Amino acid sequence: MLRLAVLVLLLANAAYFAWSQNLLAPWGIAPAQQSEPQRMERQIKPQALRILAPDEARRMEVTGAGPRSPECLQAGPLDDSQLASLKQALEPWPAGSWTLEPAVEPARWIVYMGKYPTADNAGRKKAELRQMGVSFEALSDPALEPGLSLGGFASEAEAARQLESLTQRGVRTAKVVQERAELRGQVLKLPAVDDALRARMDELKAGLGGRSLRPCR
Repeated sequence: MLRLAVLVLLLANAAYFAWSQNLLAPWGIAPAQQSEPQRMERQIKPQALRILAPDEARRMEVTGAGPRSPECLQAGPLDDSQLASLKQALEPWPAGSWTLEPAVEPARWIVYMGKYPTADNAGRKKAELRQMGVSFEALSDPALEPGLSLGGFASEAEAARQLESLTQRGVRTAKVVQERAELRGQVLKLPAVDDALRARMDELKAGLGGRSLRPCR
């Protein structure tokens, strides 16, 4: 009985091997073919497949997204001392990827409170203003910190009118100061910053002299 069982098992294994290798195909016994040519027909633009460089793949892993749409960025006005090093940094950039345009940034006057001895003093004043319903904003001139701006204006006269209005609401110790003088120079404009140019932004830091790139207006 045992010999018969072993013989049956050997025959079954031999039959499966012959079937799986298509040895029984002439007799119409063979496994179903898994060819699906219709899958090839369903491919959408296979020629658009692109292999990413290692650094680009790592960048996409960090951001968790694919390539971003190009955006327009600008910085300035920049004076002559900044422009020399900036132009040198921009020389190897692709043609048409940047422009320099004359620009004037008007003077800015603010209603100012400060300068306070410490940041804690400025914080307590902020709390008082909130209780009075008076808004304030961040200062763009570090030399005025710690202090508060109660609004910025294009002329001294406009700032003076705002100060008078705030005084009637109970604001004390505020004054009008010029936060920024008129600036004349060149504005750097990058009209279409894509991922390739974003990776090169560090090349412009020295030439921008601390100025940051912002969306074009």
